[in-house]
Amino acid sequence: MKSLYLWVNFLAVVIPFIFSFHPKLQFYKNFKAFFLANLLVAVAFIVWDSIFTNMKVWGFNPDYVSGWYFLELPIEEILFFICIPFCCVYTYHCLTVFYKLQWSQRFESYFVPLIAVIFLIVGIANYSRLYTASTFISLGIALLALKYIARAPWLSQASISYLILLLPFFIVNGVLTGAWLPSPVVWYDDTENLGIRLLTIPIEDMFYGFELILLNIFLYEVFKNKFAPQAAHS
Repeated sequence: MKSLYLWVNFLAVVIPFIFSFHPKLQFYKNFKAFFLANLLVAVAFIVWDSIFTNMKVWGFNPDYVSGWYFLELPIEEILFFICIPFCCVYTYHCLTVFYKLQWSQRFESYFVPLIAVIFLIVGIANYSRLYTASTFISLGIALLALKYIARAPWLSQASISYLILLLPFFIVNGVLTGAWLPSPVVWYDDTENLGIRLLTIPIEDMFYGFELILLNIFLYEVFKNKFAPQAAHS
């Protein structure tokens, strides 16, 4: 059981990694862009994670981790911020290669500011709940920044991809929050969240994950475009 969290990471990433070399996908050509993007986002989320772990907003069951720690986080948690974004950006890549996932500009012009404002209101209204407030406020700000400052043309594709990814999200997070275990791998102080669970998963996890993936895709697209001329020249 000590290797459970490690196995969750491995099983999540192994198939996407192998198929990254498929000739129709060739995601491996974007590894540099992904890993640079992921490094920046992972550092931010690891710091956030470490602070909240120290504040007992959440924590980790020693029965399910190897015992190696960094910044008070089990090494498996560090790997989570690499493996899960890799799977999600790989899926986003696959879906955009094979399908045109896009909502209308008119819909986006109404939907994004509306949902961002709702997130901000929920976060501010629950300012005393650290997980709720930090997640909803930061996600609301991120969406507005991506829409109006970065003017991200891929926002609809990323959002639709994440909706599709919710199925594996529930499986992975279900395991980590103890849906099929005697006790959870990751526990939460429910006074710091809304106390709403989807199975065993705090509802905030859905939006925390959405922000994690949006920021990875944002920097991935930045670096991919930056390296594209060099790749074409070579």
